[in-house]
Amino acid sequence: MIDRLLSLPLIVLILGLGAVSMLGPAIHAAAVNDHHSARVFFYGAVLFSILFLLIAIATSGYTIRRQGRSHLIALVATFTVLPVMLAVPFYEAVRTTSFLNAYFEMVSSLTTTGATLFAPERLPPSVHLWRAQVGWMGGFFVWVTAVAILAPLNLGGFEVRGLGAEIGQGAAGETPITRVADTSERLARFAARLFPIYAVLTGILWATLFIAGDAPLVALCHAMSILATSGISPVGGFSGGSSGLGGEVLALLFLTFALSRLTFASDERPRGWRSLREDPELRLGIGLVLLVPVLLVLRHWLGAYEVSAESNFAAMLRTFWGAVFTVMSFLTTTGFESAWWEEARAWSGLPTPGLVLMGLAVFGGGVATTAGGVKLLRVHALYKHGLREMEKLVHPSSVGGSGKAARALRRQGAYLAWIFFMLFAMAIAVVMAAFAAAGASFEDALVLTIAGLTTTGPLTQVAGETPINLAGLGDTARMIFAAAMVVGRLETLAIIALLNPDFWRG
Repeated sequence: MIDRLLSLPLIVLILGLGAVSMLGPAIHAAAVNDHHSARVFFYGAVLFSILFLLIAIATSGYTIRRQGRSHLIALVATFTVLPVMLAVPFYEAVRTTSFLNAYFEMVSSLTTTGATLFAPERLPPSVHLWRAQVGWMGGFFVWVTAVAILAPLNLGGFEVRGLGAEIGQGAAGETPITRVADTSERLARFAARLFPIYAVLTGILWATLFIAGDAPLVALCHAMSILATSGISPVGGFSGGSSGLGGEVLALLFLTFALSRLTFASDERPRGWRSLREDPELRLGIGLVLLVPVLLVLRHWLGAYEVSAESNFAAMLRTFWGAVFTVMSFLTTTGFESAWWEEARAWSGLPTPGLVLMGLAVFGGGVATTAGGVKLLRVHALYKHGLREMEKLVHPSSVGGSGKAARALRRQGAYLAWIFFMLFAMAIAVVMAAFAAAGASFEDALVLTIAGLTTTGPLTQVAGETPINLAGLGDTARMIFAAAMVVGRLETLAIIALLNPDFWRG
């Protein structure tokens, strides 16, 4: 039975999982006596489960000739077609919105962007749970496919460390993208290995946030959003919750998993936990989390010293913590603000450094994590290449050491990272031009573009001088934003691999 299910096309399996997942909000709605939402989600689960069975029967004899091509296409379909199904119960439960808005909301949740058109009080509790659950499932899907699909194809950041391999191929000497070995088997194996970790970490964070003071639904939504780095909240973030400083400390600890895959991938730690000390992504991420708040606190503190009498040590500590949590949250493309972030602004009398938050979101988290952005490994490769170039300016005849892998990272890895940065910059230009054509101002177009391409939706509320009213955007602008979220989640290199003519031959 399991073998028959695994032989189905990936998008069909995802359709079935999406249908079954609607039972969760249905049970919750029934428990809180929201009978309308309970019926909507239950009927949706039944309807789409029947649709899944019919499609599964129709495709049961279908033979996938090229696994790599099939699964890469399934990634695109998951983030563009699946939200149509997920939006149906959302649309029926809310009742006061258009289906296009519901589709936008589901694309935002599934890509772990977390941008929303609705004020928290407008949505029923079970719909909040559905948004967080879709984001949680989207985060797990990204996590699994990064290791099972993108890694063998040298995409998603893995190309930086692909020794002698081309983009869209495995390691040197392996078969090209159209002949990748059984990807379905890899998907099943990694899903079975990673799901217990993902679920247990979510459960632990849920329990600890509940103990810290959050309501059960708020704690669950925040736990799902932290693990998926989606930034979805039924109360507007941690500042609207009741867990206080304890909840933010817990969230900060669990956000560490979005900085490096070595925090959960034990098979990639040859020296055990000691390997974390040498992991470039983790070191760079922690360095940014400490350095940027120090600079912000100095800036705030100097500003407060000049314009205010509140330059006391306690205020400085609150400011520092607010900066640490917020920097970590936006670096991992989650987008939660600390409850003390507003206090830091008021304490200094200076405006919010929105450009800094956008820069952190562009950096992004680790490769093969739920975080978006450019990824820390690419930033590290460019940094090492820059150091080596400066050494050669001083000692032109010097030979770079640190082994074959380090030399490949500084050369080919940095070259591919630079290509990605250029593609990312071109994507920013194209999407900004599209927003401008749709009537957005320059500042709004910039914030919307960065928020979409880095999958950091809360940037729309905190990065600009004033929050952007997403509900006030036209339908065209919202669909541009939805397309930017999909491009940011898939990454431009994967999309370019789909455009390769050799990819479609045979």
